[in-house]
Amino acid sequence: MKSPLSYLVAARQSEISELERIRDACALVQSLCRLIHQLQCERGLSNLFLASAGARGAARLAGQMRAVDADIALVNARLGQQDAGLRGGHGARLFNSIAYLLQGLAALPRLRERIAGAAISTEESTAAFARLIAACLAVVFEAADSACDPDISRLLVAMFHFMQGKEFAGQERATGAAAFGSGASDAARQHHWLHLIESQEGCFQVFSEFAPPWLARLQAEQSVNCSATAAIERLRRIACTARADDALDAAMGERWFSACTQRLDAMHAMEQRLADELARLCERKLEIAHGVMAEQQAMLLAEERSDVAIAAAGAEGPERADSMGFFTSAACAPGAVPPGVPGLGPQLERSVLGLVQEQARQLHAMQAEIDKARNALQERKAIERAKGVLMQLRQLSEGDAHKLMRQAAMNQNRRMLDVALAVLSMSELMPGAPAASHAPKSGARAGGGPGGAPALG
Repeated sequence: MKSPLSYLVAARQSEISELERIRDACALVQSLCRLIHQLQCERGLSNLFLASAGARGAARLAGQMRAVDADIALVNARLGQQDAGLRGGHGARLFNSIAYLLQGLAALPRLRERIAGAAISTEESTAAFARLIAACLAVVFEAADSACDPDISRLLVAMFHFMQGKEFAGQERATGAAAFGSGASDAARQHHWLHLIESQEGCFQVFSEFAPPWLARLQAEQSVNCSATAAIERLRRIACTARADDALDAAMGERWFSACTQRLDAMHAMEQRLADELARLCERKLEIAHGVMAEQQAMLLAEERSDVAIAAAGAEGPERADSMGFFTSAACAPGAVPPGVPGLGPQLERSVLGLVQEQARQLHAMQAEIDKARNALQERKAIERAKGVLMQLRQLSEGDAHKLMRQAAMNQNRRMLDVALAVLSMSELMPGAPAASHAPKSGARAGGGPGGAPALG
């Protein structure tokens, strides 16, 4: 019969395996972080190129496509190196998200051909890039949802929402580039623009809740001190308050793109800080786990040596065992070790019991923290699915669907999550509704993830 210590060591080994898997997933997240940033820039330049009928941004777009291709190669290399390490846990969902992402990347050359031939509108281009970036973010989502450590889970949730907020900022850059590049901004575009601004604020609020305080403060300070902020606010007012017959200065498109790019580059620097902190946290957790396991293995080895010594003494006969004190009241006390037997101290049984109880308390506290982090992810997934249902059933834009749900929540004094769950619970009774168990299909300005993954764009 195995001792409790042997199972404690096995539990620690399992924990280390999970930490190593999430470390590999976090390394993939780092690569995706860079790729998303480059795709966001290509999307904005593509809109500037399309809206100006090829007059603006062509040379920069060509260089940006090369940068994207280089980061795609890095992501593929990372996947090749870490395929085995990513298995286990939520591996099926994670691999499904990766497959969906690779499918989207394979379709990128065709999208570029259509952009080069002006065979696609700025709205269609924005939506296509949003779907591809959504596929990248779906991989980040699955990594966050499968984290086994509460500190890592919280940081991943913070990073996911920061990246999602940055994606909304990237969509805003593309929307503004299209508006200024074409010299006009209609009511539908303005409404969507305002929705993107509001969505950014919501994501950054969740980021602030889950990020380490020093990172949350740093992000807030960078947002306030960014020199591009004033220019962005001024150009937002010009475009979002313009009447339908007001002409926008096309030259403002370059200024808008430059200011937004400066802001997004600052956000990308924050993403890299988050990724570096994530890598350090994973290594620190692994170092601690290895240290604890080494201590437990040493105790287990001492326990096994003690058992062997006791068995050997008993085999020499009752006289030998009695001479070692095995049958005296002192020797029979709990945790007592016969004289001459190496290794264990007199508090072994109490020490093992304390270890078991402490590990149980830690696991309980860890699970509570992980559940809190996962609830934040699942709430976002439910809201995005519900928006998809309303978009399809009522032919709404993403912004209108969000506004409708928010208004219902205010009128009924309910949370957005409660409204979303009500929409999903009724969706199967509505003719033509998408299945509630799947992500919403992409609309004109939104991207959907693979089945079961959140619509993140």
